[in-house]
Amino acid sequence: MKFFDANVLIYMFDADAPAKQTRARELVKQHTLAGDALISAQVLQEFYVIVTRKLAKPLAPEQAYRAVQDFIAALPVVQLDTDLILSAIKRSQKDILSFWDALIIQAALKGGATILYTEDLQDGRKIERLCIKNPF
Repeated sequence: MKFFDANVLIYMFDADAPAKQTRARELVKQHTLAGDALISAQVLQEFYVIVTRKLAKPLAPEQAYRAVQDFIAALPVVQLDTDLILSAIKRSQKDILSFWDALIIQAALKGGATILYTEDLQDGRKIERLCIKNPF
């Protein structure tokens, strides 16, 4: 399984980064069609906030809402729960990561991912069975 961090989904809608936009769209389409991709509730939350507030050309809230609905329909979503939060706290302490990065990693591991696509963490780093890859 492949896990997409929010930045990959955000680039799908970022017209100011056309190369990254194309790559993100191709990657998400490829793995969605293959049925081997997943995301987490945290990714959806981050996606909505960033695309409606921080892009140079933000999406209208209704458009961002529809995009979130589309992601939910197309991809399995790892839900946040107390066990995941506690395991992320332990991961953040063990591996000296921010809590939010540790939560992404733990969600990816919980979902059975072997690859985490993100540009926020060290490319090539391995954590348990998870390999971090910067797709850009």
